[in-house]
Amino acid sequence: MIEIAVALGARSYPVRVERGLLARVAEHLAPLSRGRPIVIVSDANVAAHLATIQASLAAGGIAGEAIVLPPGEGSKSWAMLERLTDRLLALGVERGDHVVALGGGVIGDLVGFACAIVKRGCGFVQVPTTLLAQVDSSVGGKTAINTLAGKNLVGAFHQPALVLIDPDVLDTLPPRQVRAGYAEVVKYGLIDDPAFFAWCEANAAALLAGDPAARDHAIAHSVAAKARIVAADERETTGARALLNLGHTFGHALEAEADFSDRLLHGEAVAAGMALAFGYSAAHGLCTPDEAGRVAAHLRSIGLPDGVAAAGIAATGATLVDHMLHDKKMDAGTLPFLLARGIGRTFLDRSVKLADVRAFLDAA
Repeated sequence: MIEIAVALGARSYPVRVERGLLARVAEHLAPLSRGRPIVIVSDANVAAHLATIQASLAAGGIAGEAIVLPPGEGSKSWAMLERLTDRLLALGVERGDHVVALGGGVIGDLVGFACAIVKRGCGFVQVPTTLLAQVDSSVGGKTAINTLAGKNLVGAFHQPALVLIDPDVLDTLPPRQVRAGYAEVVKYGLIDDPAFFAWCEANAAALLAGDPAARDHAIAHSVAAKARIVAADERETTGARALLNLGHTFGHALEAEADFSDRLLHGEAVAAGMALAFGYSAAHGLCTPDEAGRVAAHLRSIGLPDGVAAAGIAATGATLVDHMLHDKKMDAGTLPFLLARGIGRTFLDRSVKLADVRAFLDAA
């Protein structure tokens, strides 16, 4: 087992990565159960994993209650938050209890937010079942729901008590979901680790094909990178954590144009957004066209979109920029962008003119 610490003082917690962990999950949850039933929230797509956890809890003498929600981005809503919190309260969840979030990023975000507000804050454990959730959204304590105005605009920072990652669960994912999750893996190389980006170029095909060593390395390396950044800037106040948003400003606009539907998965939007960020950087002389081309070529080579059209979006630059105006990172009327001076040299630019972004997107 690999254990990575997220060092946040009194809010510190471990991330444990081990194959076959789900079948032994009771060993990890027993110290948090306090002799009380553990509530597991999942969705219909992870029924087999839910059964594995329930069997482990039963074998460990721990009572379990399951809440199964509809799958998909549509569940990150006010209506589902109300339904979930009412159910948790009906089950008698106490502030000292720990609710298990079993699923991808949607379940993790929704359950984390519910646990941030139930009884003014109860505990929770992340058990991510998608590559995207394992390497990104399950670590760091960002929780949220979507609103009519945009993605993740209502939420809270609420750190889990524990993150349990079983790479074996990725074998049950459709290839498209694994590819989408890979976008958040390669992001860490593009932010500040050019050697890891080179590793991704050499090993992405093996990772996507299910090679255990490649997957284990990608997960552990990504989690360690995110843990380091979160420990330095938990609430995104110094700018360090903002680097994790590479590709997200462009990507969220693409997602909004796709109505936050499965027509464009989050990881696919982030991939297109990272290519656009590098393309914009090259167009403004910040990085070389060759480096931007290298990023786009790598994404294309594994079947991820490298721009607006490749993401299946037909929209003007003005339309996409209008979506960006609802971005939660807006500050005093300006929108900071993550741009790049090269691969592994991402930085936050607060001087970008949206008129330039519109023109770039129209030409992209």
